Amino acid sequence: MSLVGKVEADVEIQAPAEKFHELFSCRPHHISNVSPGKVQGCALHEGDWGKEGSVIFWDYVHDGKAKVAKEIIEAIDEKNNSITFKVIEGDMLQEYKSLKAIVKATPKGEGSLVHWTMEYEKLNESIPEPNSLLQFVLDLSKDLDSHLTQA
Repeated sequence: MSLVGKVEADVEIQAPAEKFHELFSCRPHHISNVSPGKVQGCALHEGDWGKEGSVIFWDYVHDGKAKVAKEIIEAIDEKNNSITFKVIEGDMLQEYKSLKAIVKATPKGEGSLVHWTMEYEKLNESIPEPNSLLQFVLDLSKDLDSHLTQA
């Protein structure tokens, strides 16, 4: 069994891909207003919102527990509505040596297809794949979709 892996999943949303991407890349601090049960806060620690190299601090609830994460924005692709976050501090690093989340929104019909990828390296073989974290971001994507389609 390998310690390195990747989990992926898609969720269809009604919001335009550009709006979804813009919320995640340039206005993640609004996510706590949209989905307060999942995300309690998002603060900029370094850089500027929506810029590569910026460092973001998240307060969130996952699997019923309050957690934190500090992430660096590794890449933003405005043309393809994609953003890559790399976890650099926080609760996730208690189980994973490295964890990267990539979210890409692609236009599909009247709405979009949001594709999430989690690339990881587990600290040991007893650590599960980050499937519950993947489900968390899929559910969060649905919350954001509800907000974006009501706005």
